[in-house]
Amino acid sequence: MDTSFYRAIWISDTHLGGRDLQNKKLLQFLLSTESEYLYLVGDIIDLWKIRFRWFWPKINDQIISAIIDKAGNGTKVFYLPGNHDEIMRKYCGMNVCGISVVHEIIHKTEDGRRYLVMHGDRFDCVVQDKKWLANLGSVSYDLLLVANRWYNAIRSHLGLTYHSLSASIKRRVKTAVNYVGNFEEAIISEARAKKVDGLICGHIHHADIRDLNGALYCNTGDWVESCTALAENRNGTLGTIFWHEPSVSPAKKSEVYYEDRYRDRHLAPSN
Repeated sequence: MDTSFYRAIWISDTHLGGRDLQNKKLLQFLLSTESEYLYLVGDIIDLWKIRFRWFWPKINDQIISAIIDKAGNGTKVFYLPGNHDEIMRKYCGMNVCGISVVHEIIHKTEDGRRYLVMHGDRFDCVVQDKKWLANLGSVSYDLLLVANRWYNAIRSHLGLTYHSLSASIKRRVKTAVNYVGNFEEAIISEARAKKVDGLICGHIHHADIRDLNGALYCNTGDWVESCTALAENRNGTLGTIFWHEPSVSPAKKSEVYYEDRYRDRHLAPSN
C-alpha cells in the first residue's frame, strides 16, 4: 500500500460506536498516511451512542490499533475530546497508550505560523446551554444519516459515486447556513483573542479552509459523510484531504480544489 507523508494530520468526528462511520475508508486512510503529528480533534468515540445504538464491529478495533501503533512508532498523537466523548476530558493532562489527552493545543507549522487546535463544541450555544435540544438535534441527524445510507446504497447499485444527501440538505437550509457562519465567527474571535494565526477545529462536520479577516479558519470535516482530514505538508502549507475516491490521489485532489479557490494563498498540499 502506498503511503503519503505529511508533517501533521488532523481528523475529527469519526463517531466510532455509531453505524454511519465510514470505517473502511478511515482505516484505509490511517494505514495509507504517516505524519510527525496526528491530532484527534474530538468526537472520535461516540459515547452518546452507548445509551441506545452502540455499534462496534471488529474493524473499529483495527482503527484504534492503527492509532496506537502510530503513537508507538514515534508519531506525536494528541486527543482533544469533543462533546460526544467529553468523558475523556477528565483525562486531560494524562498520557494514555502513548496518546496525550489535552483540552486544546497550539500547533506551530514548519513556516512558523501558530494555530490553536480544539474540537469547537464550547462555541456551540446549543450544546452548551440547551442539552435537550442538542440531543434532539443528534437524533434528527442520525435519522438523516439513515436516509443517506439507503440513498447511497441505491446509487452504488446503479454504479454511481457517493453523494452526501445529508450534506446537500444542510447546505440548502437557511438556519444551518446561518449556524455555520455564527460558529465560524465565534471560532475566529477566539483565535484573535489568543493572538494566533488561525484556529483548527471540527464539530460541525463541514471541512473548510478560509481566511476570515486575517485569521485562517480550518475545519477538519468528518468521517461520517465527507471523509476528510486536514494536513500540513513539510513546507508548512495546509490543505484538505478528500478520501472518497480511491482512484484519485488524495493529495492531488486537494491540490486541484485549493488551487482553484486559493490560488494566491498556496494552500494546496504537496508531498
